[in-house]
Amino acid sequence: MKRVLITGSSGLIGSEAVTFFDQRGWEVHGIDNNMRREFFGPDGDTTWNLVRLREKTRRFTHHEVDIRLREAILAMMRTTAPDLIIHCAAQPSHDLAKDRPFEDFEVNAVGTLNLLEAARRHRPEAPFVFMSTNKVYGDAPNEKPLVELPTRWDYADPADYEGIDEGCRVDATLHSLFGASKLAADVMVQEYGRYFNMPTVCLRGGCLTGPNHSGAELHGFLAYLAKAVKEGRVYRIYGYKGKQVRDNLHSYDVCTAFLACYERPRQAAIYNLGGGRGNSVSIMEAVAWFEELIGRKLKVEYVETNRVGDHICYISDLRRLKADYPQWEITRSLKDIVVELANMPGAPEG
Repeated sequence: MKRVLITGSSGLIGSEAVTFFDQRGWEVHGIDNNMRREFFGPDGDTTWNLVRLREKTRRFTHHEVDIRLREAILAMMRTTAPDLIIHCAAQPSHDLAKDRPFEDFEVNAVGTLNLLEAARRHRPEAPFVFMSTNKVYGDAPNEKPLVELPTRWDYADPADYEGIDEGCRVDATLHSLFGASKLAADVMVQEYGRYFNMPTVCLRGGCLTGPNHSGAELHGFLAYLAKAVKEGRVYRIYGYKGKQVRDNLHSYDVCTAFLACYERPRQAAIYNLGGGRGNSVSIMEAVAWFEELIGRKLKVEYVETNRVGDHICYISDLRRLKADYPQWEITRSLKDIVVELANMPGAPEG
């Protein structure tokens, strides 16, 4: 039986990966210490998701381990001996990082190094898939010429139609501390691939979403927006007239990318991973969609100042990923995603 070690296993992508590989007969070991609750409060608590996983899976073992603890991670890698390592654990908010810079860097960068070194010592042949982020590009994507449309910003140059590719620079740009810590991890994952000839891949995610997302104000765009509409919360829009654009990918389609990387491993590979142009949406467009589906108006507070390092228009160029893994495809449309989130249980009316 094949084994997979998944960090951040109670989070959105990690939990989807747990279910995905369990259903395919893998022995699944998950690492998660619910630090999301500490970062984001009750909205970020993933306890409910761990309970769900324990009820729904057959071959899943949960390990409450902090990835910052080097010896614990070395021991985990040695005892579980995984055939595949999927690293999803992170401090995921670029807003929160400025208030907790040490924790942000220790989780995102040092935790990744702990896992890489544990893999090198005990499972160097196992593909190491790192869930990176498009924030490694900092605000360099904002240098693309844009055109303002009635409900969104878009690229002015037809050559940019497919979006941001992996050639976008990662230095001489404003990242936020979160973007910097994830970039440190991203580069380290690449370096272990090149220097030690290990099969590593960085998947630079756009907005990744799905029904098992503990969406909070500082992280989880569509999931939190749906929650705000349902529960009558005030939703803050930060700058850019609410026309900033994100491409969205369902967590299931992230997992099929994980499997593709396992089946055809590469060394030090980097790919942008998102929904592409077909799954792109602005905040303004998403608000209108949820209001119509849920049947109530959103309470909006507009803040003139945009978030530091935030992207105005970000669409993932998926051509490199599709060229190397032609069997991978997006199976969940933006409409599928929005309808699923709109139909998730929310707080009672009132």
